[in-house]
Amino acid sequence: MATQVMNHVRDCIHDGTMSTGNWYSVYQLSEELGISRSPVRDGLLRLEEAGLIEFVRNRGFRIVESQPSDVADIFDLRLSIEPNAAARAARDRSADELAHMKDIIAAMKASCTDGDENVFFTWDQELHDAILAAGHARRGRDILSKLRTHTRLLSDSTVRRYRSLEQVHSEHLPIIEAIAVRDSEAAHTAMTEHITATGRLLLEQAVSKKHPEYSEDELSTAIEEIWQQQVAQF
Repeated sequence: MATQVMNHVRDCIHDGTMSTGNWYSVYQLSEELGISRSPVRDGLLRLEEAGLIEFVRNRGFRIVESQPSDVADIFDLRLSIEPNAAARAARDRSADELAHMKDIIAAMKASCTDGDENVFFTWDQELHDAILAAGHARRGRDILSKLRTHTRLLSDSTVRRYRSLEQVHSEHLPIIEAIAVRDSEAAHTAMTEHITATGRLLLEQAVSKKHPEYSEDELSTAIEEIWQQQVAQF
């Protein structure tokens, strides 16, 4: 039910039903959705954690205006965790762990054929989690789980407008191939390229939504400035 609340508020933000500057009632939202106040509060607390709302007990909540830099910030965190985990997975993975990754890649391919985006991204998440597990990133798995939720709440899917399911699938193949042959450097590079490609597409989406008046040159400049500011590698 908390997920239902999160999705409802997210949709209301996107369609303009809820906007910044106004306070909204937990009780009103509970009645609107036909569920008790407890899961409504749970959902709102998770939205607050994602930076989408400010939740004040005994008063309600209000929408916090998100910025494109929020998306870049998420991918800065992902780039600090996932490439290193992929490199360790290449070094330390077991035969069973590799077989599991290959099974997931095959399932992703099958969902491409079926055109089922929801199933595809369920497997996508499973693959990233398997790589993190093989790379001994126990804390990283917890952090990435939250970051995926934040990304889903802040952004729409890049599929169809920016790339196909087949293209997303193909980005994962070099990662698994490198892990299979225990090439840590190649695994690190392939994961970095995949995360960067996804992050920049979602950043483009966020900037376009925030500034629909931008020309292509202005859009490109804004994306590059935000990416360099938030995701600078030292």
